[in-house]
Amino acid sequence: MSSEADTCRKFVVPKLESAGWDSSQHSHIDQKTFTDGRVIPVGGRFKRGPKKRADYILRYSHDFPIAVVEAKADYKLPADGLQQAKDYAEILGLKFAYSTNGSSIVEFNYFTGLQREISEFPAPDELWSKYCRAKGLKDDSVKKCVLTPNDNTSGKDLREGKAIPARRKWQP
Repeated sequence: MSSEADTCRKFVVPKLESAGWDSSQHSHIDQKTFTDGRVIPVGGRFKRGPKKRADYILRYSHDFPIAVVEAKADYKLPADGLQQAKDYAEILGLKFAYSTNGSSIVEFNYFTGLQREISEFPAPDELWSKYCRAKGLKDDSVKKCVLTPNDNTSGKDLREGKAIPARRKWQP
């Protein structure tokens, strides 16, 4: 029996890389913590609950995460982590959630509401095409705006680099 970490290292990462999620443009982030944990009052003090951490977040571009992947140990069912992946996708505003045990993969598409078992992770361009079709993005300039919200086609710098004047103390 392998642990979840073994499953990730031996099976999940190679499948993500073979699908094309290993380039500088299309990448995956491993073990990404995306919340600080719930604040729990204890007596007169507060403590933090456990942080939420996705096993993998797939990024179509550096600034555009598109899916979350939850991995489970190889002796579990591939769908055992799907609810967790869906919860994470909802928190992060992503439209695709995947769960895997290393050999099988379950996909949930928020656009269609369909869940299905697949044999390989989709390639970045395949997932992007699904996203664009569902959002009705046809024009390349619209797609470019989605991927680069700070698109600088004007040629001007986004910030001029001017010094901000120091605040003056208020004097009565």
